[in-house]
Amino acid sequence: MAGEGDASSATEAPDAAGDTVPGESARTVLELVGDPTAGEVRLPNRPESASTARRLAQAVLQLRWALPPQPTEHAVLLVSELVGNAVRHTGAHAFGLRMQRRQTWIRVEVRDPSRGLPCLLPVHELDTSGRGLFLVDLLSDRWGVDLLPRGKTTWFEMRVPPPPG
Repeated sequence: MAGEGDASSATEAPDAAGDTVPGESARTVLELVGDPTAGEVRLPNRPESASTARRLAQAVLQLRWALPPQPTEHAVLLVSELVGNAVRHTGAHAFGLRMQRRQTWIRVEVRDPSRGLPCLLPVHELDTSGRGLFLVDLLSDRWGVDLLPRGKTTWFEMRVPPPPG
């Protein structure tokens, strides 16, 4: 993850470490994979999909919504956590990513076919796993799970500055 205030260029997408990927523009990621603001983007249930989801989120947050570095960094981290949970715990073949914005709020949703509910566990200093929902709870303004007839949507919302203009 990039340091606070150290955001990637809006024309390059970050890799898993938060570094920019040479030659891969954020626009290209949206064109090749899909735009999660236009509808749900389906991603395969593989560990590398977390990196794809981070690049999509980064592209939307910087290019489409022009958010400042800190809320962008936090939202990208939380996308990674929700996607990581879907990949590790659902056993699904695929999951969906969707992003929405309303003036001073953003909402990110990850939908999967499992009806198993995520658990917010107590976190201790030396824990090496189980911190995902703790981070979601800490950095988002609201989060939750909506049960669906076939699966669930895990989501978070964050307050953001209003769009310029």
